[in-house]
Amino acid sequence: MALAEIKPANIDHYEARVQLAAAFRWAVRLNLHEAVANHFSLAVSRDGCQFLINPNQRHFARIKASDLLLLDSNHPPAADDADAPDPTAWGLHGAMHRLCPHARCVLHVHSIYATVLASLKDSRLLPIDQNTAIFYDRYVIDENYGGLAFEEEGARCAAMFTDPKKQVMIMGNHGVLVLGDSVADAFNRLYYFERAAETYIKALQTGQELRVLPDALAHKVADEIDNYPSQAQKHFDELMAILDDERTDYRD
Repeated sequence: MALAEIKPANIDHYEARVQLAAAFRWAVRLNLHEAVANHFSLAVSRDGCQFLINPNQRHFARIKASDLLLLDSNHPPAADDADAPDPTAWGLHGAMHRLCPHARCVLHVHSIYATVLASLKDSRLLPIDQNTAIFYDRYVIDENYGGLAFEEEGARCAAMFTDPKKQVMIMGNHGVLVLGDSVADAFNRLYYFERAAETYIKALQTGQELRVLPDALAHKVADEIDNYPSQAQKHFDELMAILDDERTDYRD
């Protein structure tokens, strides 16, 4: 029997859990994680209010499908509940799933190059190559960091996602927040944003003048990528296949 056909009994939203667990495992391999901090979430109800998220203070490398918490963004968990998420996980992701119905998958990390970009006074990602051009007019910059992402800070961030086309937030002095229609869509976007930020930061480090693409061309590239057939899903299918070849326990 194929690994994909093995389903533990009595686990709701199993396939969604497996996909999110795979994203955690790959975040570790790509060095996008940070100790036992940061959070990924995935809406599993039609209205987006019910969502899966990683348990409190669990390293991404150990997260399995069955570990993920199922929460409702309209019903805050009790602080003394054994299954309560990290308060910042609830503050940021609860707000996103409550206030942004289009945010089906929400990935928040302090990855190195995205965070360096977020630490610059000018945190724009200029289109200097194909990967940076992917994000032309596709991100918002939060310039009003207010501390740890408890509920007030989470609601403030969620309110900035007014344009469904813009699915990345460069969180000034903080990190990056990426949205997607699915785990595959969001993880692919996170992967390419970190790559694009790395290219941009390293280009700045040369001290040489940047070869910035004209706005019209950058816009064209971003539109072309938006309409490129199934790339995100095929990318993520391959990542899951690698995990399955190694028979890791992320599906448990």
